[in-house]
Amino acid sequence: MIELQARKHDSYSIEFKAGYIATDRDDKDQLSLNMWIFVPNSLDINSETYSKKQFYRDTKSKVRLITPVFELGQIARGRQVPLRNLENSFRILALYPSRTNIADYEYEIKMFMAIFQSSIRDATEVVIAARGYENVSLKVGEYLQNVKEIVSSYRSLQRLISVPSVPPERFNYFLFGDEFMSNVAEAHLFRLIKNLRKRGEKYHPLTEEIISFITAEREYSREMGYPVAEAHSPDRNRSLIFRQGVLEKYIQSDLALHVQKKRDGVAIEQMYFSLAAGISMVFATAIAFSFQQRYGNFTMPLFVALVVSYMLKDRIKDLMRYWFAYRLKGKYFDNKTKLSIKEDEPFAMIREGVDFITEDKVPAEVMELRNRSALLQAENRLNNEKIILYRKMIKIDSEKLHEENRYKIDGINDIITFYLASFINKSHTAEVPLYTVDQSGIKTILGEKIYYLNIILQLKHATQEDYKRYRVVFTRNGIKELEHLR
Repeated sequence: MIELQARKHDSYSIEFKAGYIATDRDDKDQLSLNMWIFVPNSLDINSETYSKKQFYRDTKSKVRLITPVFELGQIARGRQVPLRNLENSFRILALYPSRTNIADYEYEIKMFMAIFQSSIRDATEVVIAARGYENVSLKVGEYLQNVKEIVSSYRSLQRLISVPSVPPERFNYFLFGDEFMSNVAEAHLFRLIKNLRKRGEKYHPLTEEIISFITAEREYSREMGYPVAEAHSPDRNRSLIFRQGVLEKYIQSDLALHVQKKRDGVAIEQMYFSLAAGISMVFATAIAFSFQQRYGNFTMPLFVALVVSYMLKDRIKDLMRYWFAYRLKGKYFDNKTKLSIKEDEPFAMIREGVDFITEDKVPAEVMELRNRSALLQAENRLNNEKIILYRKMIKIDSEKLHEENRYKIDGINDIITFYLASFINKSHTAEVPLYTVDQSGIKTILGEKIYYLNIILQLKHATQEDYKRYRVVFTRNGIKELEHLR
């Protein structure tokens, strides 16, 4: 199964988060994601002006394991494995501080924090989606109580490793987790406060206990020497933001994968190119033999024939190489990436390819979803939209994936970020003067000149075949919004 989320990442990029979920019924799952990008002709984006190298330069793909799923309440009550595993690793480290036990202790801290981050995010969404004062009040109370219990449970484990056998540099791993947990909890609690305040004054009292908890957390952070956001920070809180980014990468590193990326289809490409060279050589040799038999050796006709056949041989070779390359591009991919949890033990393979294609190569279902207006359809007869097809095929060996993890991992997340600066830079001025008439006479106003980038995705896995349509609205000044149309 493939799950997809899309969002505007910043003013110049969009992000697709594809979750490729392995099923237990099949040891080797095959999934595919096809993306058609319809580019307005006015942007002058085509195979001559926008190469494959540039596309891959504008595309960033980050692949990691899907975070194990646990409810916030389950973690708080200690019934699930995250807190139990964490406590066991602390006890074992204090008794036997071997290299293996240190690695397990660090792994459990990072995994616990990644699970907590995912759980509190989901729990915040549940509270935000709740309706009715009584229901919201109940959910806010449970949510805050769960957060308090998890924070308290983690910090109580400090006693287990505050022993001489655990050196300060190992104790720092605990502090990294503690600071990260405080940052994540604060971010989601502030998000919840904003939502409650938008609902009206009736909901404002529900924020008081949350603010009290945040204030206490900030005092704790200052005592521990953790940076906190300050209204009048001399460096505009840049050190805090930098540290948060480093902590995020550190915690997520347990879900990161070893990646081996290289070009795909190199052997078959060389075989076809060798075949092209052989065909051109057959042609040249046949011309030489036929002229030699007819005119004999060391004659002017043979000399001219050899020169001409040599000239044509190179042209035939290049034409055959081009023909084979054109035939190959639809069947093979540009790159292949092997993914592994431990080095040299891959459990998944991702292949990707990108090409400009013509409209007749686009499936009818996709063109129906594109749904051009009558005006665009008429304009498209003269100035065709350019179509970019980006393909991904994913194979996951679920048996290997599950045997190499102590937690149940559902699959992998592929976070694809498309930087659209190359498209935006080709657009014209962001504002266009328009004229209107009022009582004072003719008045000049400014209108916004927008462009649309239509994106249609096909998600395929076993019996699943879903289509999704998005539209990027942008101007010369950047992306305005990412619309989900279907």
